[in-house]
Amino acid sequence: MINIKDIRKTYMKTSVETNVLRGVTFSVQRGEYVAIMGASGSGKSTLMNIIGCLDKPTNGQFELDNINVLQLDDDALSALRNKKFGFVFQQFFLLERTSSIDNVLLPLIYTDKYPADATQRARKLLDDVGLKDRTEYHANELSGGQQQRVAIARSLINDPDIILADEPTGNLDSENAAEIVEIFSRLHKEGRTIIVVTHDRTVAEHAQRILELKDGQLKG
Repeated sequence: MINIKDIRKTYMKTSVETNVLRGVTFSVQRGEYVAIMGASGSGKSTLMNIIGCLDKPTNGQFELDNINVLQLDDDALSALRNKKFGFVFQQFFLLERTSSIDNVLLPLIYTDKYPADATQRARKLLDDVGLKDRTEYHANELSGGQQQRVAIARSLINDPDIILADEPTGNLDSENAAEIVEIFSRLHKEGRTIIVVTHDRTVAEHAQRILELKDGQLKG
């Protein structure tokens, strides 16, 4: 499903070159659950941004479902990203004074055709993550764990093939973190492809496979 070969990412600032990714190669099969681990500065978030078509590498090859991603223009990348990926971030990125259900519905604004059953679908997703009684609560009225559940429901509204999660438990206590990890495990059992970026080995060990980044390269 995902084939990445010799991906490199270099940033230039005031004539100083910083090599963030130094030739990363790996594949992810459809329906697989993969964790990408690494310390701060190892390049894991940069790699996730490239996988999710949020950024482009400096060099390398990237195929997604046999599509050469690096040949796509910005509009085609945006369409592919909206169709293929659901994103979950450490900071939640919810609209604070907007209801849970409207936060979940937000990605549908960018679809070609707004689904007739969108609200029904959003209510079911919130129910699935344990927030049936919080659909009309504003995001700033929810706990951190509840906000992350809304973010997960939002990531699923377009029925994506792949869920990309960047440090999804980073702002949560251990109890809420365990509940979020359990939701990812359930989504994987339902057939979703899950890629989680984390520095927490406890979170990573729920995946089928762990890739470890160090100084922009995969270990082992």
